[in-house]
Amino acid sequence: MGVSTESTPSSSLQPGAPRPDDLQKQAILQELQNILNSRAFRSSERSKQFLSFVVQRRLEGRTEFLKERLIGAELFHRPASYATGDDPVVRNKASEVRRRLANYYHEEAHSPDVRIELPVGSYVPEFHWNSDVTAIPPDTVSRVQNRPRLWAAAVVGLGLVLAGVIISATAHYGLHSESVLDEFWAPVLNTSRPVLICLAKPVLYRPSLNLYRRYAKTHPGRFQTEVERNNNVLPLDPKEKLVWGDIIPYPDFGVAMGDVEAATRVAALMGRIHKPIEVRIGNNYSFDDLRNSPAVVIGAFSNRWTMEMTSNLHFVFAEEDGRFSIRERVASGRVWSLERDAQGAVTKDYGIVSRLLDSQAGQVLVDAAGITAAGSQAAGEVITQRDYLARALQAGPPDWQKKNLQMVVQTNVIDSVAGPPRVVATYFW
Repeated sequence: MGVSTESTPSSSLQPGAPRPDDLQKQAILQELQNILNSRAFRSSERSKQFLSFVVQRRLEGRTEFLKERLIGAELFHRPASYATGDDPVVRNKASEVRRRLANYYHEEAHSPDVRIELPVGSYVPEFHWNSDVTAIPPDTVSRVQNRPRLWAAAVVGLGLVLAGVIISATAHYGLHSESVLDEFWAPVLNTSRPVLICLAKPVLYRPSLNLYRRYAKTHPGRFQTEVERNNNVLPLDPKEKLVWGDIIPYPDFGVAMGDVEAATRVAALMGRIHKPIEVRIGNNYSFDDLRNSPAVVIGAFSNRWTMEMTSNLHFVFAEEDGRFSIRERVASGRVWSLERDAQGAVTKDYGIVSRLLDSQAGQVLVDAAGITAAGSQAAGEVITQRDYLARALQAGPPDWQKKNLQMVVQTNVIDSVAGPPRVVATYFW
């Protein structure tokens, strides 16, 4: 822990010391609020929640609850018997909070009345007081104590109410409106493993080089370079006969635009909260990879893992006689099917968001998949944009954070571009 050069604490309230009195509590809560609003903490809702949690427990005298397993269960929604040795979420977050506190006291140009510290090896905060604050003359204490009781009670009461409002507002703001993304992604973030972002790469075919050359004989100068071949359609006569050898597999291409859009959004979100990721494409990942890391799987009919790991859920992808849809697996369940215009272009697509806390692979799995790529793009927007996600979860149970969930997402498609997503059905279990 770095030491500020502007203020050297001369006394402290350590874990074994008496609980702070009302005036001290007000000063501590004010300093807590300064810390939470500082540049060092502004970008991390989880760090703010952690620090608020341990400070509140310390002020309430409930330090017996500031144990690693209990913090993990209450703040990070871990099972009461979880193995702290295998899941270091509390230790990692405490370490980050200590680092942010050090940055705060190093960077902020101020001399606080009280300094809040989280000692290494402990989750019980300490409060170190500036010598100018602690050395209160006895007659000053006497004057404060001898004021009319009603006035003193009003001052203390008002201070406590304001402090309570500050902490309550901070907690509410952090846990609900501001951190709905944190709550949705918490099961993924609270692991030490990087997040796998898994995209499908279906088999793609292209004209053979001989077919391009054959065309160029009657159209001199055309398709002479790979750049031209990769960026232009080969305008063959629809009646021209081809043999299978004229078409070859092309492994370098094949990722759908909507899938890429969804993956990019997830990667950007993980980057903002400093969560490591690994991107896997096509056959570059296996069931064993999904067993070892939390994963975000993107795409439906092009991605075998979506189809295998969500096939027994409440909402599933279905194919019948070449028609693709999403079905609800209950008696008289709802069906959502692609809509197309007269030319066959998709005008309305659907996707499914699934968050499985304990998937078949034994790890957290988030699946964002559409009937076509536009549906995948829409599903990706729902899980990465706070406003869309907050609206979708309004109808959820109060403890949705601890549940598996699915959402059916609808999007209107214009010129192959997905419009804003709208969640039309949800299911929690």
